[in-house]
Amino acid sequence: MMEKESDLTAMEKESDLTALRWMMEKPNNKHAADSFSSEELVSPVKKAKKSEETGCSDGGEAVAAVGNREAEEDKPSCVSEEKKEFLVEAGVAEDKGARHTMEDVWVVLPDASLDFPGTLRCAHFAIYDGHGGRLAAEFAKKHLHLNVLSAGLPRELLDVKVAKKAILEGFRKTDELLLQESISGGWQDGATAVCVWLLDQKVFVANIGDAKAVLARSSATNELGNHTEACNPLKAIVLTREHKAIYPQERSRIQKSGGVISSNGRLQGRLEVSRAFGDRQFKKFGVSATPDIHAFELTERENFMILGCDGLWEVFGPSDAVGFVQKLLKEGLPVSTVSRRLVKEAVKERRCKDNCTAIVIVFKRV
Repeated sequence: MMEKESDLTAMEKESDLTALRWMMEKPNNKHAADSFSSEELVSPVKKAKKSEETGCSDGGEAVAAVGNREAEEDKPSCVSEEKKEFLVEAGVAEDKGARHTMEDVWVVLPDASLDFPGTLRCAHFAIYDGHGGRLAAEFAKKHLHLNVLSAGLPRELLDVKVAKKAILEGFRKTDELLLQESISGGWQDGATAVCVWLLDQKVFVANIGDAKAVLARSSATNELGNHTEACNPLKAIVLTREHKAIYPQERSRIQKSGGVISSNGRLQGRLEVSRAFGDRQFKKFGVSATPDIHAFELTERENFMILGCDGLWEVFGPSDAVGFVQKLLKEGLPVSTVSRRLVKEAVKERRCKDNCTAIVIVFKRV
């Protein structure tokens, strides 16, 4: 018990808030996107060579203008339109739960353009839940986003089909390289993933395995564009589909590949998930790294998202988690505190026995 209390204290110290200002029409500040300190945030590519730490453990604050960079030229406009400006806040928290080691890693990347500048700007958030170790999770954290950008994630004009194709290719390439690395390194780790890309006003969610993303959406907004959840409770929308060996679609693929689902619901009696990065020894039995991808437009109705590894969702239902977060946000707590309380509730009060990591992303119209 003493160890658990210590872990929670450490978790609260390491978690912090990341804030972004999204200019949904045309930002006028040419340097707005660069106004944050890049050293305060972890890029899974640029910081990999500098540190082996998970995510951005020391946290930080960022302000980034997101929208169309053509506005940086301050071009005259014949039409005067009201700017749709959103404040996007992201808080993250983690705890190893009853486990002896922590195998989750996460990414909070407000300016995710890296070395691929363009008209569009994007942000990236992800949780990688390792099993059999954390090497696969660390590898995916360092390489997936770069591979997605390299595969052609739109940087000029938004094209949903092109974006989805780039995400699919990024997952494929990352798994291919990861398997090569695991062979040379002699390890067989695996990792599930839930990832979010915010590209202009479009949100893309991709997942493999049992990590989930849940969206809290209002049923309506008032004339001022403010949320009316006081009269209309937020609806919890699960944006991801679990990939487990026992599910019919997954079972069919596994059985066609010669895999066997044991009485305990696990592939070859060992692996519960049917899609993951790595897991080299199970790839011949149909384990895939092909993600499901969901896309939606960011409007005033979207209140917040919760990304979580399976440890969180073992003790929280989607509606339960949305209600828990909504209550804390209504109390005026910052999203960094909300994410910590969500994980603390899961581990300390609801006795989550697994590693537990959560990212809360809040959308605010200002």
